[in-house]
Amino acid sequence: MVAEIMRFIMVLPIFILSSLYCYFVASKFSKAKLRLLSLLPVFSIFLVLPLYFSSILFTSSVGLFVTWLTTFKLLLVTFDTGPLASNPPLSFPLFASIAFFPTRTKHNKTTPHDQESLPKLLHLDLPTKVVILAILILGNSYIDLVCPNYVKSWINCATMYFYLDVVMSLSNVFVRSTFGVEVRQPFNEPYLATSLQNLWGRRWNLIVSETLHSTIYKPIRYKVGMPRWVAVVTVFVVSGLMHELLYYYIVRAIPTWEFMWFFVIHGVCLALEIELKKAYEKRWQLQLAASTLLTTTFTATTTLWFLFPPMLRTLA
Repeated sequence: MVAEIMRFIMVLPIFILSSLYCYFVASKFSKAKLRLLSLLPVFSIFLVLPLYFSSILFTSSVGLFVTWLTTFKLLLVTFDTGPLASNPPLSFPLFASIAFFPTRTKHNKTTPHDQESLPKLLHLDLPTKVVILAILILGNSYIDLVCPNYVKSWINCATMYFYLDVVMSLSNVFVRSTFGVEVRQPFNEPYLATSLQNLWGRRWNLIVSETLHSTIYKPIRYKVGMPRWVAVVTVFVVSGLMHELLYYYIVRAIPTWEFMWFFVIHGVCLALEIELKKAYEKRWQLQLAASTLLTTTFTATTTLWFLFPPMLRTLA
């Protein structure tokens, strides 16, 4: 772990120089094509950067936060949109922080799902999540000794959720306290999801959801003019490809495409769910408990089928 921390310290200048280049050089081009071309060297560096690390923690974190999210945020700048595009322009420290930290800034009026009320007994605040994450990490050695692989896979899923939520929430705290910028929660209690649309659009990893919505869904739906279901499925195909890339960074092996199938199936089912809601919601609606149970069952089943096999191979 010490060696990995030293490697991370050694790549920090790359993050700083990339930020300086994007802010003071690439963003000054007036034409989108020139901006995109000027950013290609940065995207290439970000693409290979996770391969510099060997631990799952650093490899997956750099892969998600930099190779995926930072690249997509900078891609949006090319077309004068996204969290980094602002009039007047952001200061350089704020630009770099939003680019490289997994934070979700608030640009518009609060949306209904940001105000969504949660049962108090099920809502976990940040300190509680930090404690749970610490317990999961400290108990990892004991879990490896006493738990079968399938149980360890579920525990790894929980650890991943709490790790992402804590890191993204702490990033929000830093950006809000340093720059006075309003931020939005990265997760919204995904275990309370009442539908696939509710899960992927309003609860699970909202930073990624928002980024994919801006970079993939909006251009396909509104600029190309494709049907909504095409835009939805395309978003999940891209998400599947990015998850396959993250898995490749971790295992350094040829993709087996289980992650892709998971997201394609969820994308197709979500597109179907949206159309069914549009056609029948006013005439027929599931009870909240039933819809929550169906969503949880479907998500758990597809996770068992498609996500656990690669996880188990990694644990073996």
